[in-house]
Amino acid sequence: MDTQVEARRGGRGARQRILDAAVKLFYADGINATGVERLADEASVSKRTLYQHFPSKDAVVEAYLRHLRQGVGDPVHPDPAAGKRSPKSRILALFDVPPAGAGPWRGCPFHNAAVEAAGAMPEVHGIVEEHKRSFVDGVVALTRHTGAANPKLVGSQLAILFEGAAAMSTSLNDAAPWGQAKRAAQTLLDEAIGRASV
Repeated sequence: MDTQVEARRGGRGARQRILDAAVKLFYADGINATGVERLADEASVSKRTLYQHFPSKDAVVEAYLRHLRQGVGDPVHPDPAAGKRSPKSRILALFDVPPAGAGPWRGCPFHNAAVEAAGAMPEVHGIVEEHKRSFVDGVVALTRHTGAANPKLVGSQLAILFEGAAAMSTSLNDAAPWGQAKRAAQTLLDEAIGRASV
């Protein structure tokens, strides 16, 4: 093996390559179906190098989810320009159809991780719960800014609509649930805002 290939297999950037491989493989093929050897192969590192950066596969999964949280940021406040849009339009934008990848719909990586962890990885459940609670809190805060009646209840219902759209589009491998959920969210918001103004 030449030195250039050897350098690529370890050393600089190895941790990031492992995380990039985890993002690709865990999402497309599943956490349980992706072994450490395959992760190392995809990241162009040896298993020894992988274990130097992560003491276990569970540690890779935890780092993967934390990495995703940083990458997606806060979907309720996706960018600085979001502040220029109304709270209602920002909520409805959550229901825009996510960009499709090359394969079938895979849904929310956090939900998928919670299902695959199935009680065996408590740290994973903690990261997922923190992410989901943060999302619900963000939707509730945006709902409050719309002036809707009972924003905590309505915001929680909107978050459930979002989760349902993600799950159903994955189960059916079809984008249609996003549009249906968006129309339901519009109706829910309109009614709650109308009740508040009476």
